[in-house]
Amino acid sequence: MKSYRQELWMNTSTRRAYLNITPKVVECLKESGIKEGLLLCNAMHITASVFINDDESGLHADFDRWLEKLAPEKPYNQYQHNGFEDNGDAHLKRSVMGREVVVAVTGGKLDFGPWEQIFYGEFDGKRAKRILVKIIGE
Repeated sequence: MKSYRQELWMNTSTRRAYLNITPKVVECLKESGIKEGLLLCNAMHITASVFINDDESGLHADFDRWLEKLAPEKPYNQYQHNGFEDNGDAHLKRSVMGREVVVAVTGGKLDFGPWEQIFYGEFDGKRAKRILVKIIGE
């Protein structure tokens, strides 16, 4: 069994963002040479997410609006976590959107359903953060 590991670095110019990272993940899969197995992709920071959904801008705006209703960024003093940092909302948003995805690899390709893509969700941006891509298989 082969194993492959790669870190992808993200740095958004905004506090919140939704980025399609599928092409970068596909590059990792090709580099790995693995044809059959499993791919894990996870955010390595507690205020960011990796999830699978449709690449549609209206949907991304809906995510943002919905998450902001669930855990509004301001006022900062509404969160006990906030003190040294002002990102209590980002921790909650990440909890809702999830940490990672696992995708089957079949015939050297991501075994997606219709419209599925891998996204990085950033909830406390403007600084460098890592995403882990781990692939195991043959």
